[in-house]
Amino acid sequence: MYPFTDRFMSNAENVEFLKATMMGPNAMRVSEELSSHLKIDENMRVLDLGCGQGLSTLFLVKKYGASVFAADLWISPTENYERFRSLGIDDKAVPISVDATKGLPFANGYFDLLFGVDAYHHFGDTEEMLPSLIPFVKKGGYIAVAIPGIKYEFGENVPDEMKPFWNDEVARTIHSLEWWKELWSREKGIEILDIREMLCCNQTWDEWHTAYWEGIEEDIKMRKAENGNYYNLIQMIARVI
Repeated sequence: MYPFTDRFMSNAENVEFLKATMMGPNAMRVSEELSSHLKIDENMRVLDLGCGQGLSTLFLVKKYGASVFAADLWISPTENYERFRSLGIDDKAVPISVDATKGLPFANGYFDLLFGVDAYHHFGDTEEMLPSLIPFVKKGGYIAVAIPGIKYEFGENVPDEMKPFWNDEVARTIHSLEWWKELWSREKGIEILDIREMLCCNQTWDEWHTAYWEGIEEDIKMRKAENGNYYNLIQMIARVI
């Protein structure tokens, strides 16, 4: 199911590259599963919103030949440009600094696909965000995101083993599939095509826990405590109408 990622990771240097650039569950593998439910080709213009250090962008360019605008708030465009140039994808990948909560600097209908891996939950939890993004995707285009979630809403009943890792920011951003489905269902400008738990959850978390990211130890503790009982990965795909 993940031939591109498996082939990429068969090379030791590539594995080291992943360890140095992952910022969450392996975005390359998550991107491969999410994209398998889409039709992407080299003629498409894609907004990779919340691209981090560009693993999803690398995948979209190498796998499909798409033109990708790699937008992120935390990683500088210069850093990503240098990375894209070293990977030989700078002719197809355009790095840009974007804060989605303050609007996007693009023309309406500019993109065939808005794609996001391990980012949308940070800014997409309000009723206003999705309708603010829709105009930038052409009619008949797609919005596809993959995010960490939980299997049910905790509310005031946070499991004891999760309390050390649960705070206001986590409670704001991490939700269940049903919560996200209800939020997206309010928007009349899209047709929801698919909302599901992703199959790659455990594998991508395990790969993430080999990363060199500062503070990874706390995430490893959390994952050990929850023991597969609460967290999942959620994918959502909608067509702009």
